[in-house]
Amino acid sequence: MDAEESPRDQPVSPMAAEEAPRIVHVDPTPPRFPLVTNLVRLLRVHQWVKNLLVFTPVLAAHAMRDPRSVRAAILAFVAFSLCASGIYIVNDIYDLEADRHHSQKRRRPLAAGDVSVPVAVVVAVPLVATGAAISWALSPQVFRLIGFYVTLSLAYSYVLKELALVDVLTLAGLYTLRVLVGGAAARIELSPWLLAFSMFLFISLAIVKRVSELRDVRDKRQEGMRRRGYSAADLEVLSIVGVAAGQMAVLVLALYIQSENVVHLYRRPDVLWLLCVVMFYWIARVWLKLYRGEMNQDPVVYALRDGGSYAAGLSALVIAYIASR
Repeated sequence: MDAEESPRDQPVSPMAAEEAPRIVHVDPTPPRFPLVTNLVRLLRVHQWVKNLLVFTPVLAAHAMRDPRSVRAAILAFVAFSLCASGIYIVNDIYDLEADRHHSQKRRRPLAAGDVSVPVAVVVAVPLVATGAAISWALSPQVFRLIGFYVTLSLAYSYVLKELALVDVLTLAGLYTLRVLVGGAAARIELSPWLLAFSMFLFISLAIVKRVSELRDVRDKRQEGMRRRGYSAADLEVLSIVGVAAGQMAVLVLALYIQSENVVHLYRRPDVLWLLCVVMFYWIARVWLKLYRGEMNQDPVVYALRDGGSYAAGLSALVIAYIASR
């Protein structure tokens, strides 16, 4: 080959031509900071968006202009995020073998071999310890609630996730604990309406995640989910329960709008009825997208990339603002 002649100028043999379609292009440029990138993936920083639920009590109580409440909620968010990331790592270690056989979870840093188990343990321990220290600085109640979250998360990882229906109830409880932590940190008394609404909504979203996994099992003609209490035959009944739970959340919201509490917080409470329409639309849309095969991941993560979810969220904020004026 001449020095000026590139490989692409050379003739291609028939055998090479036959093999060409099988060649997959791989980007030869590695990440500049692979360890940092893998650690960020290990911590699942994108999942921290779930911890924004700690701000729910501040928003619901119209305490956004109270610096102390906002500052406490921010610290609670940091504490919860650190502890949650530590628990994610523990969960990934325990589920390592199962994740390696999962179509999507096998790409996680531990399952893919990008991060070793000893390194993961060294990262997880200080995360949980720091989160616990921040929660104690906020108040003993916040510390106890986050401690309960850690305990329940570990119980879920080792036992509860294998029990049908108990797993989704536990996941819903873990979501609701975020709301409780936000209330305790900001010292805001939570309304029973808010807690009931949260539980039903989070049960629906937890079931969305399970149904998504069951659909994957069914499509691959497998009998059941690895280390889960479900089989493909449960898909229909589980979907019914999930949709019903979501609409129960809409019903609780409607009952709340008729309560006396609303009159003290909103000048035009009748406008809030539009929130029921928005919630019904969003929940129905999530399930519709799931059954169309357009959502194969955590519904909260999906919502971050979904234009319809952003439109629904913006509409809800506008409605609440108009109702309060």
